Amino acid sequence: MQTVLATVLAAAAAYLLGSVSFAVIVSRCLYHQDVRQFGSGNAGMTNILRTYGKKAAALTLAGDFLKGVVAVLVGRLIFVALGVDLFDGAYVAGLFALLGHLYPVYFGFRGGKGILTSIGIIAVINPIVFAGLLVIGLPLIFITRMVSVGSLAGAVSFPILTLLVDYFTGGVSWLDFFFSVVIALLVIWMHRANIRRLLNGTENRFGSKNKDKEETK
Repeated sequence: MQTVLATVLAAAAAYLLGSVSFAVIVSRCLYHQDVRQFGSGNAGMTNILRTYGKKAAALTLAGDFLKGVVAVLVGRLIFVALGVDLFDGAYVAGLFALLGHLYPVYFGFRGGKGILTSIGIIAVINPIVFAGLLVIGLPLIFITRMVSVGSLAGAVSFPILTLLVDYFTGGVSWLDFFFSVVIALLVIWMHRANIRRLLNGTENRFGSKNKDKEETK
């Protein structure tokens, strides 16, 4: 019973935290607009950057990253407070925080694509994997000038790095692997339009003049 209660509470708290869409909040508070009405229509950092600039993008980046961090910590605290140690509440909280970001209850279930929130979640759950994803993703973004390339590479690499890190640091955890696969599949699914454009050679790049295409994040 305690496990069920802890799981429900952690999931609910994380989903509500994840639903706080900082792209929408920043655009409404600073510019009295909804960023989803501009550019790609996506509530993410890239659309914020191209629509409003670096200051708004930095606020969105910090908010979306930190809500992933906080959601995981809250999930763990709930499990500890209720004395549940069957599994780590961070996994439940991380998944539902991401779902909240993708489908925010406060903003008509139209959110972003989950990269920043996922990175915040991973940073708490597995800092070594987090560092590896940055090493893989960031150079690809700067080399290709396409955020989607780094994001997708990170999503594909996440389960692989999770297995490798677990193997070399104490043994493979199938719970870790399952969590990483679910997160990766959600991120890849949210980037399906980007994948089509990458295959067609029409994906938008940073610095290009065409800003009408759908961005990532």
